[in-house]
Amino acid sequence: MLNIFTLVNGRLFQEEIESLEELSKFQPIWVDLESPTLEEKRWVKQYFGLSIPEDAMDEDIEESARFYEEDNGDLHIRSDFLIADEDAPRTVRVAFILNLMNDALKSKGVLFSIHDEDVPVFRLLRLRARRAPGLIEDAKEVLLKLFDADAEYSADTLEGIYDELEKVSKQVLSDEVTDTLAGEVLGAIARQEDLNGRIRRNVMDTRRAVSFMMRSRMLSAEQFEEARQILRDIESLDNHTAFLFDKINFLMDATVGFININQNKIIKIFSVASVALLPPTLVASLYGMNFKYMPELEWAGGYPFALALMVASALGPMWYFRKRGWLR
Repeated sequence: MLNIFTLVNGRLFQEEIESLEELSKFQPIWVDLESPTLEEKRWVKQYFGLSIPEDAMDEDIEESARFYEEDNGDLHIRSDFLIADEDAPRTVRVAFILNLMNDALKSKGVLFSIHDEDVPVFRLLRLRARRAPGLIEDAKEVLLKLFDADAEYSADTLEGIYDELEKVSKQVLSDEVTDTLAGEVLGAIARQEDLNGRIRRNVMDTRRAVSFMMRSRMLSAEQFEEARQILRDIESLDNHTAFLFDKINFLMDATVGFININQNKIIKIFSVASVALLPPTLVASLYGMNFKYMPELEWAGGYPFALALMVASALGPMWYFRKRGWLR
């Protein structure tokens, strides 16, 4: 899918392109390729003179090749964007190519973005740019606003983690935590821990990309200050993720502690039962070892007496354990 974005009266408008002829009618500042076909790549090369690298969306690309500047002035940035899907949170690799000297368009440059699936941050920026005139002025501003929206999207996701952990806290600190509830709580904690870790990795990647833009000296004074503000926002997110990791560890330890308590209760029952049955076992052993013939019928009251003595010897320890509170 090939989408282009143009500036009209300070607003960002989107057009879906289905042919090379349609593409030649516009002067975009942002060209977005989602799972591009070979034909769409050919259109971009023919009209903009840009060859999209084959490894643009590779996950195993060398770290040193994720941020670099070509001899012609094009900036290549490969950054990960978070998709906080409730069922399967993940990150999507997006390849950016910032062409600041596009002779074909006589514009302030064009930003090209290549990715495999739709990114929520892109939708958020498109919505903002349509509603707020003057938000974006050139291609560099588009890239900065994307990273700004990515930091805000991570912040919103962190708020969702706070809410979910608050629910988990109420369950863990309830009057009774059963093994079934503990299993559900551990599953919820594990999901939030995974999402929190992905957010931390995502903001780290965003910090590197923004820092690269600042070092490239392509930003204006106003854009440079905006980039610094994005870095400050990311730094505050780091503190939140660290706090959430501590909270997750606490809830994990508390839940495992309740599981151990439940298991200890079961073990305690078996321990009390085994100790309480020792006296009846002793009585049965002593009585059984003194038989001359089996069954022993010389003493008519032998069996009733032995059974009564066994019951009495078991009730004594049980009464003592109950008095001490060991049966609760």
